[in-house]
Amino acid sequence: MSKPGKRFRSTAETIERDKLYGVEDAVKLIKGAAKTKFDETVEIAMNLGVDPRHADQMVRGVCALPNGSGRKLRVAVFCKDDKAEEAKKAGADLVGAEDLVAEVQKGVIEFDRCIATPDMMPLVGRLGKVLGPRGLMPNPKVGTVTNDLGPAIKAAKGGAVEFRVEKAGLIHAGVGKASFTEDALVANIRAFADAVMKAKPSGAKGTYVKRIAVTSTMGPGIKIEPGSLGAG
Repeated sequence: MSKPGKRFRSTAETIERDKLYGVEDAVKLIKGAAKTKFDETVEIAMNLGVDPRHADQMVRGVCALPNGSGRKLRVAVFCKDDKAEEAKKAGADLVGAEDLVAEVQKGVIEFDRCIATPDMMPLVGRLGKVLGPRGLMPNPKVGTVTNDLGPAIKAAKGGAVEFRVEKAGLIHAGVGKASFTEDALVANIRAFADAVMKAKPSGAKGTYVKRIAVTSTMGPGIKIEPGSLGAG
């Protein structure tokens, strides 16, 4: 296991490991620590008091970040006929039906988000083993199975972030770039935390949000006081 670099150690020394920071203070520390030559991604991790092995404790949803994610996302749409023209006009990067399914089955996945019209789902369902593990399978619960393609494509390309709880109750997602202003990052973090709170499942008992931390790609994790995000 490699040792942390000098820059990481220098930054880590300015952060109290066991302290819970307010979201505004945490963002200031993140921006101060992001000194690499590339624009680092800012990520949030939330540890929830749920067991996703139980259906009534699954947490899943989508969050439209108010200031976007900072990523340029390629969007594929499974549709045909008039809907194919609609998808192209809305800015989809890839549009297809049987032909696109065949490409994905070959392992050619040149997109970051995937949308499908309801009539295409029997066909797209064959791709579950390929798209599912990558978190790309269209799902009506997060708005990626729809006939209203324009808004769905706009949301996907504009910074809509899907989330799904993993083992041990962990959710994580990118919520912006270090180059964003402090206000923009705070707004994105608040929006994401609020979306996770609203997705609280019926089976959740006790404390729902146990821990929250934010970090940049090359920076140390900074713990956030859940109350500063209205979470708990």
